[in-house]
Amino acid sequence: MARWNSLKIAKFALKMKILLIGYMGSGKTSVGKFLAEGLNIPFRDLDDEIEKAEKKLISDIFADKGEIYFRKTENNTLKAILSEPEDFVLATGGGTPCYADSLSAMLNAEDSLTVYLKVPLAVLCDRLFLEKENRPLIAHLGSKPALMEFIGIHLFERSHFYNQAGLVIDVGEDCEKTIAQRINSNLF
Repeated sequence: MARWNSLKIAKFALKMKILLIGYMGSGKTSVGKFLAEGLNIPFRDLDDEIEKAEKKLISDIFADKGEIYFRKTENNTLKAILSEPEDFVLATGGGTPCYADSLSAMLNAEDSLTVYLKVPLAVLCDRLFLEKENRPLIAHLGSKPALMEFIGIHLFERSHFYNQAGLVIDVGEDCEKTIAQRINSNLF
């Protein structure tokens, strides 16, 4: 089920920037690739853009320069991308809309729609537990109950930001291609 917070459909007749937000493991990158392919526009990933600009992995940026530096870089990179005239689908980081004025920049970007991929806590926990070694933020959590508590706290803190998206998609356990099709059907 999808929920519109604001109606921006008419703007998409000529130009579009679709900005995907949601917690880590929500499928922003996978869904974004399918969505971009279906719309025949480029797919971009904010973390990839940051790594290219910094010539470092995100985990190394955090380790070497800290979270404050990363969040400033993330915000500046996001704004630079949003100012570009090209159409695209952009997968953001899970924390992107929660820091500085990143959410405001996304919501107010010309010809853009911010889409929140809302995934149930239990589904996120199952997905992330299998890949936690690859995610520095949760690698230290040794059990599913600890991971579920960690994610639950984050979702509670971030839901205020996420739910301001122009379109909220309740993902459930749908596959990435189906979610992309659902977003696409809400655009036109």
